Amino acid sequence: MKRALARGAGGLALLSLAACAGGSGQGWHGAVQCAPYARQVTHVQLSGDAASWWGQAQGHYPRTHAPRVGAVLVFRATGRLPDGHVSVVRQVRGPREVLVDQANWVPGRVGHGEPVVDVSGRNDWSRVKVWWSPIHDMGKTVYPAYGFILPRG
Repeated sequence: MKRALARGAGGLALLSLAACAGGSGQGWHGAVQCAPYARQVTHVQLSGDAASWWGQAQGHYPRTHAPRVGAVLVFRATGRLPDGHVSVVRQVRGPREVLVDQANWVPGRVGHGEPVVDVSGRNDWSRVKVWWSPIHDMGKTVYPAYGFILPRG
């Protein structure tokens, strides 16, 4: 019985990244979700799927393609991220690297100070790679992103 439980838990960690705000019905929908976490940390009052935050922010919060501490990085929806993803910039290490705090990148966990690197051709944060803690290295997948939402001062 213990082995079966261990195999099940191990398999859960290997699931592809998925839902962050619960709208698609796919992926991890436990108590730890990226959108509620980002909302709590930044006080950005947006709701719904993480990918929808970019459009919702228009006219309510400043949006930019340059990272700033405290900003919310918004990932587009993809097959691996059906609801998108949001993370909060903790530190800007340079024009192409930030450290973020994020919930549910590794299903069911909150990560702190994890690297995200801009790999876009124009340095506009439209394509990023993200640290994958289970392998202690940058993930190989390139994720499309909208940019950064700035919380109100």
